[in-house]
Amino acid sequence: MTDRRIPTAPLGERGPEVGVQGLGCMGMSFAYGPADADTSRATLERALELGVTLYDTADAYGAGENERFLSPFLKAHRDEVVIATKFALAIPPDDPTRRVIRNDAPYIREAVEASLRRLDVDVIDLYYMHRRDVSVPIEETVGVMAELVREGKVKQLGLSEVTAAELRAAHGVHPIAAVQSEWSLFSRDIEAQVVPAARELGVTLVPYSPLGRGFLTGSFADAATDLTDGDFRRQQPRYQGANAAANAVLLEPIRAVAEAHSLTPAQIALGWVQQRSRVHGLPVVPIPGTRTPGRVEENAAATAVELTRQELELLEPLAGRVAGDRYADMSFASAGRE
Repeated sequence: MTDRRIPTAPLGERGPEVGVQGLGCMGMSFAYGPADADTSRATLERALELGVTLYDTADAYGAGENERFLSPFLKAHRDEVVIATKFALAIPPDDPTRRVIRNDAPYIREAVEASLRRLDVDVIDLYYMHRRDVSVPIEETVGVMAELVREGKVKQLGLSEVTAAELRAAHGVHPIAAVQSEWSLFSRDIEAQVVPAARELGVTLVPYSPLGRGFLTGSFADAATDLTDGDFRRQQPRYQGANAAANAVLLEPIRAVAEAHSLTPAQIALGWVQQRSRVHGLPVVPIPGTRTPGRVEENAAATAVELTRQELELLEPLAGRVAGDRYADMSFASAGRE
C-alpha cells in the first residue's frame, strides 16, 4: 500500500478542508461484534498518517463508549482532526436496549454537554442531528443547534437521514455544513432530491455505509448465518435469507471491474462513491468504517480509483435491483419520508 496522502474537500461552504475520505468509528466499540482496542487505536493513527482527518462517532454508539474511546486520540491530535458526533437516539431509562428519537431542546442541551465530557474537548467540530423526530419542527431543532454554535460549544451543524425539504427548512435557520446519509452502489435513493438540494445549498455529502456494511466487499454472505448474535446487520432485511442470496448475484459486476483494475471489490465500490463528487458536482466525503490499519490503507487507496464510462454503465443498474430495504423500519431513513 502507498503512503500517499489523500486529497481534501471542503466541509460545507465555510470550511474546514478535510480529507476526501473520513473514518467511521462506530464499529470500534459498537454494532459489528467484538473489536480489539489496540488494533482500533492503530487504525486511527494510520488513517491520520494517510490524510484522513474527519472522524465520525455518535453518542448512541455503545451508549457513549465510542466517544470515550476516541478521547485519547483526539487529545493527542486535536489540531489535526475534525471530530463529528451526533445526538437524537436516546436510551430510555427502563430499557437500555432500545433507542427513541428525540429532537427537543432539553435533550439536545443535555446530549451536547455529555458528548463534550466524553470526548474531553472544548468544542465539537461538527454536530449532527442523528435522526429526525417528525413531532418536533426541524426549525426548532436547528434553532437550538444554532444556539450551541453561538455559545462556542459547536462549530458546524450537520443532519443525518433528512429529506430535501427538511434540509432546505433547516438551512433557512442556520447554514448546514454536511448531510450524512447512506450512499453506495446498493443505496442511491438520496440522488433523486437530497443530493441536488445539497449541491444548491453548498452542503457536503457524507455517505455512511459506502461499502454496504461490508456486504459489497464479500466479507459476509448472509447476516443471519455469518454474523454474531449482537451484530446490527442481522436486523437489516437486505442482508438476510432470500434477499441476501439475490443481492450476492449483484456483486459479480463489481468483482469483474475490480479484477480489471487489479483492485479489491471494496476499492471499486468505494471508488464509485468517491466519484459521485464529480458526477453530481458537490463535495462528497464518505466515512467507511474499519478497525484495522490494513483496511484503512485499502480504503484510502480507493480515492485514486478512476472508473471508465463503460464501467460506470455496468454498475449503474445495481441499486435498482437490490432486494430488501435498508432498515426494517424505513421511517428512520429519509427515503421513508421523501
